[in-house]
Amino acid sequence: MARFLTDLRVDLRVGALLGLRVGLLVGLLLALPLRAWAQPLQVGSKRFTESYILAELAVQTLRGAGLEAEHRQGLGNTAVVAAALQAGAVQLYPEYTGTLARELLRLDGQPSAAELEALLAARGLRIVARLGFHNGYSLALREADAERLGLRTLSDLAALQAPLRIGLTHEFLQRADGWPALARAYGLPQRPGPALDHALALQALQDGQIDLSDVYTTDAQIERQRLRVLVDDRAFFPRYDAVLLARTDLPEPARQALAALEGRIDAATMVRLNAQAELDGRSFAAVAQGFLAAQGATTAATAATTATTTAATTAEARPGFWQRLVEPDLPRLLGEHLLLVAGSVLLALAVGLPLALWADARPRAAALVRGAVGLLQTVPSLALLAVLVALLGRIGFWPALLALALYALLPIVANALAGLAGVPQGQAQAGRALGLSEAQLLRHVRLPLALPVLWTGVATAAVLNVGTATVAAFVGAGGLGERIVAGLAVNDPALMLAGALPAAVLALALQAAFGWGLGWLARRKGSRSHRA
Repeated sequence: MARFLTDLRVDLRVGALLGLRVGLLVGLLLALPLRAWAQPLQVGSKRFTESYILAELAVQTLRGAGLEAEHRQGLGNTAVVAAALQAGAVQLYPEYTGTLARELLRLDGQPSAAELEALLAARGLRIVARLGFHNGYSLALREADAERLGLRTLSDLAALQAPLRIGLTHEFLQRADGWPALARAYGLPQRPGPALDHALALQALQDGQIDLSDVYTTDAQIERQRLRVLVDDRAFFPRYDAVLLARTDLPEPARQALAALEGRIDAATMVRLNAQAELDGRSFAAVAQGFLAAQGATTAATAATTATTTAATTAEARPGFWQRLVEPDLPRLLGEHLLLVAGSVLLALAVGLPLALWADARPRAAALVRGAVGLLQTVPSLALLAVLVALLGRIGFWPALLALALYALLPIVANALAGLAGVPQGQAQAGRALGLSEAQLLRHVRLPLALPVLWTGVATAAVLNVGTATVAAFVGAGGLGERIVAGLAVNDPALMLAGALPAAVLALALQAAFGWGLGWLARRKGSRSHRA
């Protein structure tokens, strides 16, 4: 028992010293994203074109009124962005009344405007602007197929005997007003295939890979692809009037500024704005700025920015890969990505190395530690992010940092244990014979000999986290994943590649840098051996 306590004190003391040093570096890195409490208003959006555009309209309107605002892009589905709103991570985002009734409030019917406002107020939420158009869900298929099969309504689909390849979006498969309830209401016998991203589902329809998918009635692709939208003849779907949903503590100047968007957008205008982003390749910000400039709702500064942006984005119908790659947001995205990777790896090192030192002297504990950090690798990244967002009550940098740090633990802990186990027993015995304490032996003999293996684990964690960090864009943490998520929303391969390629180059650069560092450690070790 006495030896156990002695070993424990030694391991904890050395581990604490090492963890403190690494922790200081972590603290410096983590201090970078901290801001004053008086930060800009955060406007969220879901992961589809129209939500991006409406959020940008809100941001540009707030800025035009002299208020600071930022767009937290593509925060995933309704559940994620609504949770972010209620937690205060964002102050407002575009939503639809039908989604509010069915998904957020879990109502079966369609409440009146007054009832909806009262129910939202009980949750600390309010509608600050009704934008003026309805964007409902429906099912659509190619016009030629619809004519051949005689399909005009959802009741016709229920009576259809011919097989159809159905590809629905992830959210529509799970929503209270989505496929399960729709199939029950109409008695639809069909079974959908694997879930698809919205933009990819429309592309699959165009390419003939699927026959039927869910669509929004303001989708720009409906007319371009000659799709037939099936009529909801039993009025299953509620009305989906577009609104800006905000917290009740939204500052009054912001509420007054956003009220200027009340009733300003009709369905035809929204289809046109969606088409500018999806079909013409304009950025979401440029689309929003162009609309506000046409409406006379921008300041002189915003109008000047609009002219510049419009000239740049309309010079080519859809910007190519090179234009997407060198857009002005590249330095910011790279900086955010590097901060996520470096911060998460250092945090994992600060936790993982002391943990490995403690477990090294306890074989049973080492097995449990290896199993625990290995188990973390089996949790899907989006699921882990969703859990951390719920636990922390916020989106953005912190849940993404913690998720990446948890993923980085396995290579760091496993390699630290392997490196320590690989130290020759003769070296340790020689150190003890010279009178070294266990702490001195660990610091001057075992850790230096284990360092190359530990270094390889840190390198593996860093390179893996470069790729995993792209998923952080789904919770508003920024980074190169922003381009990938936005590219998915508008089915723009050039934009997706403009995010994926820099991430790949960054991973290769880190691999090369760690490889050089490993060679330097080997040369230093050889130099010491030669002098000895």
